[in-house]
Amino acid sequence: MKINKHVTFYMNQYDAGKIKVSKYVVLLFTYLKNYVLNRDDIYFDEVTHERYIAFTEKNYFKLMPFQKFITAFVFLFYKEDNNPFFDQFFLYKARGAGKNGLISSLTHFFISDLHGIKNYNVSIVANSEDQAKTSFKEVYNAIEQDGKKGVLQSLFYHTKSEIVSRTNGSEMRYHTSNAKTKDSLRDGCVIYDEVHEYEDSAIVDVFTSGLGKVKHSREFFITTDGFVRGGYLDDLKERAMSVLKGEAPEDNLFVFMATLDDEKELEDYDAWQKANPMFHEPMNDYAKELFRKVKRQYVTLGNSKPTARIRFMTKRMNFPATDLTASVATWEEIWRTGFETGPNDDEKILRKIPELKHRVAVGGLDFASIRDFASVGLLFKVGEDYIWKTHSFVRRGFLDAVDLKAPIEDWHEQGLLTIVDGPVIDIKHIVDWFVAMREHYGVNRIVADTFRLDLVKTALEAEGFELIYIRNPKAIHSLLAPRVETLFAQNHIIYGDNPLMRWFTNNVYVKIKKDGNKEYLKKDEVRRKTDGFQAFIHALWQADNILEDDIDLDESLDALEALNF
Repeated sequence: MKINKHVTFYMNQYDAGKIKVSKYVVLLFTYLKNYVLNRDDIYFDEVTHERYIAFTEKNYFKLMPFQKFITAFVFLFYKEDNNPFFDQFFLYKARGAGKNGLISSLTHFFISDLHGIKNYNVSIVANSEDQAKTSFKEVYNAIEQDGKKGVLQSLFYHTKSEIVSRTNGSEMRYHTSNAKTKDSLRDGCVIYDEVHEYEDSAIVDVFTSGLGKVKHSREFFITTDGFVRGGYLDDLKERAMSVLKGEAPEDNLFVFMATLDDEKELEDYDAWQKANPMFHEPMNDYAKELFRKVKRQYVTLGNSKPTARIRFMTKRMNFPATDLTASVATWEEIWRTGFETGPNDDEKILRKIPELKHRVAVGGLDFASIRDFASVGLLFKVGEDYIWKTHSFVRRGFLDAVDLKAPIEDWHEQGLLTIVDGPVIDIKHIVDWFVAMREHYGVNRIVADTFRLDLVKTALEAEGFELIYIRNPKAIHSLLAPRVETLFAQNHIIYGDNPLMRWFTNNVYVKIKKDGNKEYLKKDEVRRKTDGFQAFIHALWQADNILEDDIDLDESLDALEALNF
């Protein structure tokens, strides 16, 4: 395919070392090269894109190279039916990176005749009215400042609540994120502003349901990071990572994530452009003044309260430290349960799992509900590392009733879980798995809570397993929390390449009670399952009591080998 010149220019800038970008943008470049720019069934509509650039630079501002790069993909289409290749865009950048300005010019273009689609309505959504009006007001002001005899006022009717094309009927409106107050529009485009404030997907679901009635429908999710954990942004970032890593080839989400790669980069002014591409050289006047302002804020942090640094990192560097009062581990730590970073930042190397045959393991079981998920596993200890070998069972009827937003069928094909039929998950599946594992590993003891243990107790003991009961599962969470955080931070937990376990772990919400104790809960009771992680926690509770036998076994094997047995 013929690659848009603005795409080539921006990527070449990075390759030539003239700009710095975040590791996620590096992943984006790799993803585009491997999955998009080498296709022959799509094309860049450069004519419409150049119209947009000319429209923006006449009525708003001169576009930076990274903005031309991003918007080129807005006008990437399938050859067969001329539908957009990317119909959703996730623009995640630091404060001041021009998210709203770009959206203002883009949505104004969408409702104009230059776009060429009649009745292409645009809705801008945010949690607060002030935020929802940000881009709307920029478009309003552009029309207002053009003067009564200006071209824009002749083409657009504008009030404080709506902007309407006089020639093609396209409308722009703003909304607060209250699904009950949504005014009905046949939207062609929806902008979700400051997504970090969304606690769940409710408002997105409402507006998404209105799309599809007008051709070339698109959605834009624009945001800096924030302080709401376990909300919609966390889900979106998780989904974005799957796209960037090539794990979701059917998901046409365009992802541009600008952030520092490491907290230590805060001290390197040149690295700030990773979070805010406005700081790419050569900076324009706006960027120069913004850089001076951000630098002044940084210099005064030493005299500010600790919360000021957290806010600065979160908003200006788009790099919030993962709050382990809300998450069990950072995404990087969870990712490292299966991979190591290669010589290149975008290269991943599978972590080696040591030989586990003949080693002692402790079994873990989470069976909270017989109607949805059940997870089993074996926990091994080799040196300082804990290796978790696991499997899950999920009921087909539950999957039919609930959209988990996870590739369950793919994980079934990979052998990570088994989809079972029937009104409940049969106990036989659990028992048979542990029996099969015992043929290869030294497992005799299984740890589980007492909530559903009566259902499996008799069957497992009949097979010769010893059951260890946890009478108060939440109590062991507080006991294990410091250890779990340390193990993740020091990369001593190994899942292997197991996206199901990464999903389970990332779904954990850490609740701090008034007494300071921690509990591992679900970020979403229905869609964010944690069964595999809870089974791991059960096994970890008894690991050091049981797995000390493993040391003796290793020594015995060494002795036998020395005697040529």
